[in-house]
Amino acid sequence: QYDVVCTVSGGGLSGQAGAVRHGISKALLNYEPDLRPVLKSNGFLTRDSRVVERKKYGRAKARRSFQFSKR
Repeated sequence: QYDVVCTVSGGGLSGQAGAVRHGISKALLNYEPDLRPVLKSNGFLTRDSRVVERKKYGRAKARRSFQFSKR
């Protein structure tokens, strides 16, 4: 019923797929607002809010410490 052409930049494959899915669902709402309960119950309108944890000083990454040598 609909043709979709989208361009995504940044992130990995899975993140881009999630962004496209989120965008398509929001666009569908503009055309058919009565789809909202169905999309919401299936989790299509919820943004994945996970972001990369910042690197802390004194560590190799966000949580990984530098290699420790006993001797």
